[in-house]
Amino acid sequence: MPAHEGLPVTEAVAAVLTSLGADTVFGVVGSGNFKVTNALIGRGARYLAARHEGGAAVMADAWARMSGRPGVLSVHQGPGLTNAMTGITEAAKSRTPLVVLAADVAAAAVRSNFRIDVAALATSVGATAFRLHSPGFAVDDTVRAYRTAAHERRTVVLALPLDVQAGRCELPAIEPLGAAEAVQPSPAAVASLADALRGARQPVFIAGRGARIAGAGPDLERLADRCGALLATSAAGKGLFRGSPWDLDVSGGFASPLAAELIFNADLVVGWGCSLNMWTLRHGKLIGPDTDVVQVDHEPDAIGAHQSVQFGVTGDVGVTARAVSGLMGGEPDGSDIGYRSAALRDRIAGEARWRDVPYDDESDDGRIDPRTLTVALDDLLPAERIVAVDSGNFMGYPSMFLSVPDADGFCFTQAYQSIGLGLASAIGSAIARPDRLTVAALGDGGALMGISELETVVRLGLPMVLVVYDDEAYGAEVHHFGPDGDPLDTVRFPPADIAQIGRGFGCDGVTVRGTGDFGPVRKWLDGPRERPLVIDAKVTSQHGSWWLEEAFRGH
Repeated sequence: MPAHEGLPVTEAVAAVLTSLGADTVFGVVGSGNFKVTNALIGRGARYLAARHEGGAAVMADAWARMSGRPGVLSVHQGPGLTNAMTGITEAAKSRTPLVVLAADVAAAAVRSNFRIDVAALATSVGATAFRLHSPGFAVDDTVRAYRTAAHERRTVVLALPLDVQAGRCELPAIEPLGAAEAVQPSPAAVASLADALRGARQPVFIAGRGARIAGAGPDLERLADRCGALLATSAAGKGLFRGSPWDLDVSGGFASPLAAELIFNADLVVGWGCSLNMWTLRHGKLIGPDTDVVQVDHEPDAIGAHQSVQFGVTGDVGVTARAVSGLMGGEPDGSDIGYRSAALRDRIAGEARWRDVPYDDESDDGRIDPRTLTVALDDLLPAERIVAVDSGNFMGYPSMFLSVPDADGFCFTQAYQSIGLGLASAIGSAIARPDRLTVAALGDGGALMGISELETVVRLGLPMVLVVYDDEAYGAEVHHFGPDGDPLDTVRFPPADIAQIGRGFGCDGVTVRGTGDFGPVRKWLDGPRERPLVIDAKVTSQHGSWWLEEAFRGH
């Protein structure tokens, strides 16, 4: 092809991605991804600049989770990609559909200081590696990368070598993406599950991220009404059954005492698009001695990977639920069958929420009990909210005590359990769902680790609330190692005025030490919300969180 013919490869890549539906791009621009990013903008995509590639990756991950579409991340070669790797790892482990446009050195640049093994780096964290091999195949490679991300729900790292970027290519007509084909369960497996549900006296459904992604909540509720099952979710599926009188909320370490009791006493637990891992089942302690376990997942390798099961059903969660409902017969009743009764409905209404569980308030003159803090915020914040939670000792308080309106109201970036991702995940959530107030729930360690993205919040004009559970420590380590007498100087820090730091970035800031300090929060919520609000909550820390202690010590 003569040098003057065709489009520059960077323009062709942008044309492919935008024609397939990519309209939002996160990143940090350097020389290697400058042209492709501008090409995307030129074709109508919105570009959102982060202050660090790690933040950009997490924003793209959260945006994809909240929007239900593949995210796009653009990074410079070498350090641009390595800076983003923690966020890419979180996305890969969460099966987030994400396309990473990773500039790379030319094949001949064997001595370049930017040279790394992009494919090995990507596959080492569970991402899928693609590459533009030549200008002539650039369009095909880009289409394959985007389709893989969208249809297989994979995080794809697409390497863009500089010499290939500099080439030119033809741009053929791009076929529309279309919907991924749902995995159909076998009739025999569907019949086995229907038989198990007919024979169950006290069934419980636990739905996970897969059920949320499939939009299977209504299908599962209808099936549960036919067999009298109670409904619970993994943390990643929180909110899926909100509004049902049989909703136990989250199973596992975040389960309320009533939820844990009812799940343990079930004679049949069915996991729907849920890995049934140690977090969701408390190292198996939520499975009673007489409980059968069945797992439904569209990937056969997922079945039995963490918890032994009586049998598995390989199939799309929604398709499987509808097929089983068809075999159950009759109209769904929804009450006084299976596990359900009027008395139990009343117990769930009065005890299933953590805020209804009595506790001794440990607030003192200078610090507020994190439970008291979170209950107060639950009352103050609007119901239409998204709660994005960072990792750490504090994370159960917002996860358990802050309600969400539905499964789109909770962004839980915990597949890799890295602290410092919460603020960026809140930014991605806020961009995906500007119709809701986004609440970033952070520990002081994670907040200060990702603090550079506070400038991004202000620059983008996002009216967010950032709640920092400030115990002046890496609390998980303090409470895990402290009882054994280990020195804790490495995980304790002097006081920081995080509200003042927030004001320095251009936010409104308030320090909360007790229930009398919420006036400025009410005023901000009632007002125009012109600037983000940082709440520096000085919380008590007498005890470690039981959900992390359970995981650390395995008891």
